[in-house]
Amino acid sequence: MNNKRILFATMPMDGHLNPLTGLAVHLQQVGHTVRWYTGPTYADKIKKLGITYYPYGKAQEINQLNMDTVLPERQKIKSSIARLRFDINNVFLLRAPEFVEDLLAIHEEFPFDLLICDVLFTGAPFIKQLLHIPVVAIGVVPLGETSKNLPPTGMGLEPATSMLGQLKHRFLRYMTINHLLKPCTDLYNKLLAQHGLPATKDFVFDAFIRQPDLYLQSGVPSFEYPRSDISPNVHFVGPMLPYSNGHKHPFKQVAEVEQYKRVVLVTQGTVERDPEKIIIPTLEAYKGDSETLVIATTGGSQTAELRARFPQKNLIIEEFIDFNAVMPYAHVYVTNGGYGGVMLAIQNNLPMVVAGVHEGKNEIAARVGYFKLGVNLKTENPKQEQIRQGVEQVLAHETYRQQVRRMGLEFRQYNSNILATRAISALLKQQQNVNDWAHELMS
Repeated sequence: MNNKRILFATMPMDGHLNPLTGLAVHLQQVGHTVRWYTGPTYADKIKKLGITYYPYGKAQEINQLNMDTVLPERQKIKSSIARLRFDINNVFLLRAPEFVEDLLAIHEEFPFDLLICDVLFTGAPFIKQLLHIPVVAIGVVPLGETSKNLPPTGMGLEPATSMLGQLKHRFLRYMTINHLLKPCTDLYNKLLAQHGLPATKDFVFDAFIRQPDLYLQSGVPSFEYPRSDISPNVHFVGPMLPYSNGHKHPFKQVAEVEQYKRVVLVTQGTVERDPEKIIIPTLEAYKGDSETLVIATTGGSQTAELRARFPQKNLIIEEFIDFNAVMPYAHVYVTNGGYGGVMLAIQNNLPMVVAGVHEGKNEIAARVGYFKLGVNLKTENPKQEQIRQGVEQVLAHETYRQQVRRMGLEFRQYNSNILATRAISALLKQQQNVNDWAHELMS
């Protein structure tokens, strides 16, 4: 495709922004003019990629760093459904009018031909209709589109195998769409009406998948539940991982690894700041175990305190480690189910023990368990005994390693940047043909 002006727009969160960085750099390298709009927390990261950055103007930045400060009432909500509803409305939907105002101003200066965004960047459907600009959305979490074959997204349930189970899931879909999360769809339609746009007939989650001209799903078909009613705009492009300049950061503790029978890698990512959830139970489970080395990455949270609390020589505690460097040495990956980390684990043939519920991690954990890539502990706060049992189960059964190797092989058959670029080129060519046809009719 000819040189195009492309604007990336993402929610100001690691898991929403990082997977798009590789594609953005690739599109810029092949000759397109690429710019990026997101929260000020990520300004330096975008600039380091050599991409022009647009800051939030009217939009309020709400992310993992300030969510509980900006929205203090959130912590008082105990119900997982009520908290999900609160997050959808306050973190995502109510930001849409602010995003729209900012993007309209950006378009005056930089008349972008295409908007590429993460699936939950809520300004995109408005901009598509207000400016008549094609939109490409990126699925940075498992595909959440409603299907007659599956339970509703958000509950972390696996597909039913019995008639009774299917009837139960049908009821749950009805309740979720028409009652539990209907206030979210109602709010979305209210915001559309305020901008003079027609209401959607879809459930709000489905609208964000079906309304974009193109929906590029990170991952492969084998990591998605079987379904017969996937929307035609959805394309799997392989694991979309953060940009890497090719410079590897070697794992320096190889000599220590060789002294142990097994190596457990544990992390909570950078979003979850409370190490009591997974890191500390894992360290407690194996401290002093002469056969097990635990490598913990804290994401910059309480590293010094953890080192002081856990001085045992079989525990390595670091703020950040290059996962591609350390994963080949690990036998099990203990995680809260961040999608990017799970993608990397599969890429590195590393089976998992997953403990995550909130922020959609229960859906990721459910797929890990369903496809036998590891053990799903089905909790947000695992006990050290649960973690140890999960690790032992993964190590005792070769099925987990075989399954993750099989899927890892499929991952390596996808070049996500090339596949995404081809799909985008086809979309823009189709768009150009439509514009040319309309111009001929008018002349």
